[in-house]
Amino acid sequence: MAAEDLPSEFEVVIVGTGLCESVVAAACSRVGQRVLHLDRRSFYAGDWASFTFNGLLSWIKEQQAGPEPEQLHDWSSLLEEGEELVPLNQSYSSISDLQVLCYPHGGAVSHSPLGAEESETSMDLILFHVCFGSFQSEFTEGEGPPAAESQSEPGAEAESQSEPTAETESQSEPGAQTESQSEPGTEAESQSEPGNEAESQSEPGAQTESQSEPGAEAESQSERKRPTLAGLVRDGRRFNIDLVSKLLFSRGSLVDLLIQSNVSRYAEFKNVSRILTVLHGNVTQVPCSRADVFSSRQLSVVDKRKLMKFLTSCLDENDPYTDSAGRPYMDFLEQQSLGVELRHFLFHSIAMASEDTPTEVGLASTRHFLRCLGRYGNTPFLFPVYGLGEIPQCFCRMSAVFGGVYCLRHSAHGLVIKDNRCVAVVDSRGQRISCSHCVLEPGLWDAPQTRSRTRSRGVSRAVLITNRSVLPTETEQQVSLLTVPPSVRIIELSPGTMTCPSGSYLVHLTCPSTGSAHHDLFPVVTSLFVTPESAERDGPVVLWSLYFNMAAAPEVEGQELPVNVHLSSAPDAALGHDATVAQAERIFNNIVPGEEFCPPAPNPEDIIYGEPENAERAEPELAADERAEPENAADERAEPEDAADERAEPENAADKRAEPENAADERAEPENAATETDNKSPSDVDAVDESVKDMENLTPEAEADPTLRAEE
Repeated sequence: MAAEDLPSEFEVVIVGTGLCESVVAAACSRVGQRVLHLDRRSFYAGDWASFTFNGLLSWIKEQQAGPEPEQLHDWSSLLEEGEELVPLNQSYSSISDLQVLCYPHGGAVSHSPLGAEESETSMDLILFHVCFGSFQSEFTEGEGPPAAESQSEPGAEAESQSEPTAETESQSEPGAQTESQSEPGTEAESQSEPGNEAESQSEPGAQTESQSEPGAEAESQSERKRPTLAGLVRDGRRFNIDLVSKLLFSRGSLVDLLIQSNVSRYAEFKNVSRILTVLHGNVTQVPCSRADVFSSRQLSVVDKRKLMKFLTSCLDENDPYTDSAGRPYMDFLEQQSLGVELRHFLFHSIAMASEDTPTEVGLASTRHFLRCLGRYGNTPFLFPVYGLGEIPQCFCRMSAVFGGVYCLRHSAHGLVIKDNRCVAVVDSRGQRISCSHCVLEPGLWDAPQTRSRTRSRGVSRAVLITNRSVLPTETEQQVSLLTVPPSVRIIELSPGTMTCPSGSYLVHLTCPSTGSAHHDLFPVVTSLFVTPESAERDGPVVLWSLYFNMAAAPEVEGQELPVNVHLSSAPDAALGHDATVAQAERIFNNIVPGEEFCPPAPNPEDIIYGEPENAERAEPELAADERAEPENAADERAEPEDAADERAEPENAADKRAEPENAADERAEPENAATETDNKSPSDVDAVDESVKDMENLTPEAEADPTLRAEE
């Protein structure tokens, strides 16, 4: 909607389309509040957004360029007596220390890896070509990126085809594949040359795996299918890369809210299929359910019994471990006579605790983990198809259905404050919009009296695009949660989640920030994935990586907010969404106290279109028509013989009801009825009078019959 079309008055104005703000917008719209939802960005969800690969590169450019300088405006003409305009901080950004690493040779380890300066130059050149759209036109499928200067040398290709040793090295470097490996016709030519074949067979050290091992042919085919940077750009629309990496607990507050409000019909979800951890330097699967525990080959029978006994005791409502409150959770596990492996599984993968986690918190996390098992699958977690950025958009869609007004690329310039209340919002185009409540995204409130800010510790994030899983299986449908002690959490997404194209994997790393994201997470990346800096070993190859820090919501000191201005929360380092949903509910209760939070929305098939009052007025007319047809009513009152027999009524009464024609004849011949009345006893006459009165009540025509009235 254009700014000229915006109404001048709303009950709730919300700035920012993150998860917390979107939930508040949906809840307020659902109970009848008029909601205006603004966002200065060109996309929904803010820091909770999901991007395609090309969209993410554009977002990186914007972050590196920094915010545009604010234009100073004089909106004093919009103010009334006693009002003050408090500007909002439009230049705030929660992203810092952003770093992109591209691997021109696909991250393969070679004896002469690229130096730091050469790698940065390659990254800048690739990012330049990608961002300006010339990357796809200059390079075709199977070719390496422009930074690999060794591939462009005239004699390099001939050397790699004629010398077996060079051919072997080129096979070990997926980013530097020769044309003989990428083009079938050239491969046939290289196989038909007897000189090269004999030379390669005469040197044992230069034999290729395809000639010496049976399974090497499949391996060479997988190398030829290995995605390259050119392929990533070409399939960029198939990526959905999240800025925030989280999962949904199957019995968590967000899942309950999605079901309660019927917003879940706007999205699809996949179950996290396995939970992994790094134990003794190897990636291993964590047995978290009863079936996994008894089928695990890593645990002995004694360990299985100990683990099941401990998990059963954790689910007991009468907590037997209240005496251990306040002690570290790891010390508590050591006192339970649990082995090293069991303590590792319970502490890092199930409770997801840290060194300073107290026992009561660790037990509560373990209990919550166990209660979420089995609701939707073998693990407690769900992941939304097409990425986590779908969830805020689902709540925005619900708000729009119930009358919410949305404007992207449209920001609020300032708040009009009077008597410590926000009475209006001035947008970036100079329109004054009156409101009763205002909700702001993190970082916008920047009043002159509150310049001092304290930033709580944020989150370090890394996004990797790899060629295979950290623990390969036969299917590409695995969604894995991997915990790396002490505090790194990895979520690996397969093509089945519709977040990456087939043949590639999307890996998210998250941990609390202690420094830059590259400083916190790069050692973990080099230990689990293949990069030029990692040791020579087999593993998933990193093709592209992004590191950045995301700050937590700043805590404003020095002055309280206006009573009707509410600040939302930024994404935290927790795996779930409980804190965000709880804050959205608190904001909603402050805006409309006493109303139900996100009541169920009606299903489309249950909505009745039209005015129900017309239908009610039509019913009496039908009833009048029914009363106007006494013959039909008499026929309906004539019950079948079976019904009369079931009630076991007197034969005379049944005969009278079974012969409506005689009753009609009697009503048509009043003279005979009068003669019969004279011959009857007084009791019989009274019975006839009562029957006549009943007939008058049942048939309106009896009142209009003068003969019958004379008989009375």
